Amino acid sequence: MSSSQWITTSTTTFSASVKELARRIEAADAVFVGAGAGLSTACGPEFAYAGERFDRLFGDFARKYRFHDMYSGGFYPYQTLEEKWAFWSRNVWYNRYDCPVGQPYLDLLDIVSGRDYFVLTTNVDHQFQRAGFDKERLFYTQGDYGLFQCSEPCHLQTYDNYDVVKAMVEQQRDLRVPTELIPHCPRCGKPMAMNLRADNTFVQDEGWDRACDRYVEWRNAHTDCKVVYLELGVGGNTPTIIKYPFWQLTAQNPLGFYVQVNYGEVIAPTEIADRTLLIDGDAAAVLAAVRALL
Repeated sequence: MSSSQWITTSTTTFSASVKELARRIEAADAVFVGAGAGLSTACGPEFAYAGERFDRLFGDFARKYRFHDMYSGGFYPYQTLEEKWAFWSRNVWYNRYDCPVGQPYLDLLDIVSGRDYFVLTTNVDHQFQRAGFDKERLFYTQGDYGLFQCSEPCHLQTYDNYDVVKAMVEQQRDLRVPTELIPHCPRCGKPMAMNLRADNTFVQDEGWDRACDRYVEWRNAHTDCKVVYLELGVGGNTPTIIKYPFWQLTAQNPLGFYVQVNYGEVIAPTEIADRTLLIDGDAAAVLAAVRALL
């Protein structure tokens, strides 16, 4: 599309935008939340994948392997499974288990509590469930740090990993886990992998399928009522999961209203400009302010 087909700036002040968002939510029949990595980033430095927190938790990895953030560490070509699982167990432990619940998630929960809502998210850190969101109203499309799967995969099943991850974190030495702790598939014996969507080996198990069915059912039941499509912290990496569908749903639903909250980058098609609110700002500040108004 040409630049004339996009709106890329907010036309209101932060205060006015927050009041408009609160008003729209208060008047809505339902709230459809689409959440990306930016929502967890907005939780603050205790959730950062780089910087001081990375140096404190992974400084030994950085010195040996020369990567400087947790995301890069997940793609590093470790020479042994003992090294790979030393990194991944620590990564999962501090980003899934031994971490606080982010305040933006708690604020969002307070905003949607008592309302008809559903959450579609690409996040894998389990913050929504840890904050107390109804798991029947959540669809994690890209996996969960708390699950293992067969790397083959020889079957479509996932496995809770808390106990194994905890043991690997406690017993790793010199950036290696004991060989006997390396997880293997209980059926074929191949090494296990994280249940994260990186390629076509990603396992969509029964739980994933049920969540997908609930998502489709909820979405289809709310095509002609007042829905606020609330997009939070969604960038351009995977726009086909949340961003594009939210634009399409807004265009198709004359009663729908689209809200995008993203720090440093906001964009929407002019086709829905009259039913769009763009907020270029920190999701934590926006949600805290809206919570105070409702």
